[in-house]
Amino acid sequence: MYVKTYSAVVNGLNVTRVTIEVSVVPGIAFHFTGLGDEAVREGRDRVAAALQYNGLRFPRADVTVNMAPADLRKEGTNFDLPLAIAILAADGQMDGSTLEQYMLVGELSLDGNLRPAKGVLPIAIKARAEHFKGLIVPKQNVREAAIVNNLDVYGMSNILEVIAFLTGQKHCEPVVVDTRKEFYEQQYNFDLDYADVRGQANVKRALEVAAAGGHNIIMIGPPGSGKSMMAKRLPSILPPLTLSESLETTQIHSVAGLLPQDSSLISQRPFRAPHHTVSEVALVGGGTNPMPGEISLAHNGVLFLDELPEFNKHTLEVLRQPLEDRQITISRAKYSVTYPASFMFVASMNPCPCGYYGDPTHRCVCLPGQIQRYLNKISGPLLDRIDIQCEISAIPFKELSKQEQGEPSQKIRERVIAARAIQTARFKGVSGIHCNAQMTERMIHQYAEPDSAGLEMLRQAMERLSLSARAYSRILKVARTIADLAASPQVLPDHIAEAIGYRQLDRADWALR
Repeated sequence: MYVKTYSAVVNGLNVTRVTIEVSVVPGIAFHFTGLGDEAVREGRDRVAAALQYNGLRFPRADVTVNMAPADLRKEGTNFDLPLAIAILAADGQMDGSTLEQYMLVGELSLDGNLRPAKGVLPIAIKARAEHFKGLIVPKQNVREAAIVNNLDVYGMSNILEVIAFLTGQKHCEPVVVDTRKEFYEQQYNFDLDYADVRGQANVKRALEVAAAGGHNIIMIGPPGSGKSMMAKRLPSILPPLTLSESLETTQIHSVAGLLPQDSSLISQRPFRAPHHTVSEVALVGGGTNPMPGEISLAHNGVLFLDELPEFNKHTLEVLRQPLEDRQITISRAKYSVTYPASFMFVASMNPCPCGYYGDPTHRCVCLPGQIQRYLNKISGPLLDRIDIQCEISAIPFKELSKQEQGEPSQKIRERVIAARAIQTARFKGVSGIHCNAQMTERMIHQYAEPDSAGLEMLRQAMERLSLSARAYSRILKVARTIADLAASPQVLPDHIAEAIGYRQLDRADWALR
């Protein structure tokens, strides 16, 4: 007998429907075709053990399995469940008349229980697009898939439950998730808040400007000055995710298998902080089975690199193209995948190897040459993509011992949202431009051109501080954001002055003070 079941394969964020065809005829052999990897082919043994454990039998016949399209490589264990159901139906052990209505996903354990699967959300979106009546997934993934409207999603615990449902012996209700309610309820629940930060008003201001304009930022200061503490609180002042941004972010984490069990949408902007030993593949994605890297997992959120000079220089250089294009294309001999990578880049570093250069409370033991070599670990092209360079000092005891809390994140976030609203109106109708950090050179001259007084201030600053040429556009972008925070339609000299103060590393004499 010949039977078909349906599943899907995920390639990047693109999903292709897979038809599992099974033919059972007299004989003794098992044939597998369709470019399945080792995990897919091993599914035959898992299916056989699961069927036997649950009182069913693997056919003692000639079984031929094809996964179409046969020229597309299939990877992973998501095909166990549709393969088992197709074999049972082809062998006449169950009625297969309803199989064409459902897409099935799930790995089988040897006792027939279903294990969680990766990429369930994009598969659910594909199932709806292909006009399937429903999608059957492991119970742990059901809320993730149920956020897709106009699709019946069923969460199952084991293969016997799936068989009973498909043959009509058991009635199951599809899981319904109130997507908008859950999404909006969780947007404002943050564990970390800037109210916990004592002092450092200038740094919090720089982070507010960075959040308002989507600017990349680097913080330079001695150990213990609060660089990591403040960076981890940055998502609490960023504008809330939109529903479409949340769906896109959730799909990436679903493909990576990083969504918590029984979860639905990601409602807060992601914060990723890889260790400095991270490899190039782990940072940008790829591997034998292509997976999203840290820059894609930080999509619509923050990528934080602590102690930036400690990262491998070649690893850091791979960030240059994604920071410009806001996506990463990984091309290998056997595949080519594209992942989105629109993130806010935040970094921190010590000013020198010992960490105390410029600190009034500690003596720096580094030689000038050592300081310069330490700073040279960060290349000019990468530094060119960082708009704000903020210097941090150690917190004095007077500030640290204050009882009153600092300004809460909610108040800062309100100002950031107001500034982003101005930018949304400014760039309305311009594709791919959503905030000031993404402005082109033409837009800078159109929207961020200062008056004559501001232009003269900028000229004097570039000459006296020996600022590099690349600082010019960055200063104007940041000044435009500062003006937006002040609700000023014009970039004023005060805005230019503050933006100039955020270009510390561009000063030719910074490492010679």
